[in-house]
Amino acid sequence: MLAETAYGKSSVRLVKVSRHGDRHDLEDLTIAIRFEGEYDQSYTQGDNRDVLPTDTMKNTVYALAAKHSVEEPEAFGRVLAEHFLERNARLRRVRIDLTEQPWGRIVVGAREHGQAFVRQGAESRSATVQGQGDQISIGAGVKDLVILKSSRSGFTGFLRDEYTTLPDVADRILATALTATWRYRTADLDFNLTWRAVRNTMLETFAEHNSQSVQHTLHAMGQAVLANVDAVTAVRLVMPNKHHLPVDLARLGLDNRNEIFVPTDEPYGLIEASLIR
Repeated sequence: MLAETAYGKSSVRLVKVSRHGDRHDLEDLTIAIRFEGEYDQSYTQGDNRDVLPTDTMKNTVYALAAKHSVEEPEAFGRVLAEHFLERNARLRRVRIDLTEQPWGRIVVGAREHGQAFVRQGAESRSATVQGQGDQISIGAGVKDLVILKSSRSGFTGFLRDEYTTLPDVADRILATALTATWRYRTADLDFNLTWRAVRNTMLETFAEHNSQSVQHTLHAMGQAVLANVDAVTAVRLVMPNKHHLPVDLARLGLDNRNEIFVPTDEPYGLIEASLIR
């Protein structure tokens, strides 16, 4: 018995250049589309009469990008969701996931170049738009935002058993590659301004918080978002602990004054939590 189905198009790549004289704007998106609806007959009977081809989904992204702004991923996701819901009678729920790869302008002398860009690290911006009937919900996020603080972080007083070798550390490096997602109260927002407000709030809290653990700082960051950005109703943070281990310099006849570390990729602690109003 068929229990659940979904289909769609993933990893649709889109770059749009908006030309304003000698100054161009660049948007770089990766988009995934997911349909849920009354499509069982295509599985059980091979009947495709109501199945929108995934190739058409891809073409729709490009056609609507030519007609609409993609400057705000959330707003463009809404355009796509409403388009598909209006035109597909058997579609019950659609999800649009968008990831924006950020580019900055190359600076020549003291002037930003109008047509030359440099990719800005591993960080990416995300948006998720879900539509069902005439209801649209919108969320946003950031992925792989690599941040580090060299002090005001410790981990002490933890549970110990016969296998514990980790020492108490009152002053250590705290580093992570933050992935955060949040849900908006309304679909009528300045999405770019609000996204920057959430990101800045998390970064400022990370920098200023007197951290007793990754958990402690994660919670403070989530609380700060809910307290300072009214448009956000829920936030989820995932923070892998990017360990920086002090190097034992005693074997070399030297003191390590909490200055020399080796970063390790694996294994790592993984801390996550969700906060709601």
